[in-house]
Amino acid sequence: MKKLVLVMAAFFVAGLVNAQTSADGKTPPAAPEVKDVSKYFEFKNADYDFGKIPMGKPVEYELSIKNISKEPATLDNVVVSCGCTTPKYDKGKIFAPGETIKVTLGFNGSAQGVFSRSVTIFLNGGSISKPITFKGDGYVVPASSAPANVATEKIKPANS
Repeated sequence: MKKLVLVMAAFFVAGLVNAQTSADGKTPPAAPEVKDVSKYFEFKNADYDFGKIPMGKPVEYELSIKNISKEPATLDNVVVSCGCTTPKYDKGKIFAPGETIKVTLGFNGSAQGVFSRSVTIFLNGGSISKPITFKGDGYVVPASSAPANVATEKIKPANS
């Protein structure tokens, strides 16, 4: 019984060692290093508040991204949290040190009450990402602007 336990333990350890290498016998590549975004980029409107907006009325705003590094940067992707958010940007856009690019984030206004949405910006081959949020308060617009005032119909014009 002791030999069986010893043999099973040896197979387990061998399996763990083998799991650390790929099929060709080499160690698998490491995941890309995630870098501190604040060392490379400055974001303007990364946490935006629309304030009160009419429900169902689309709104949008511009997010500015400034390259503060010493190397050119690439805007790889903009991933939204839901279908109510639409980004407009130049995928694969390369921008030089000191250059600022714009990403327009649109919201279709499909929220009644307080809402918050998120977007993730991916830069430099995905090695840098930045979560972006925007919020607001959607309100229902009345069907008519004001009720009719029947008393005004009885007033005669001044110069008749």
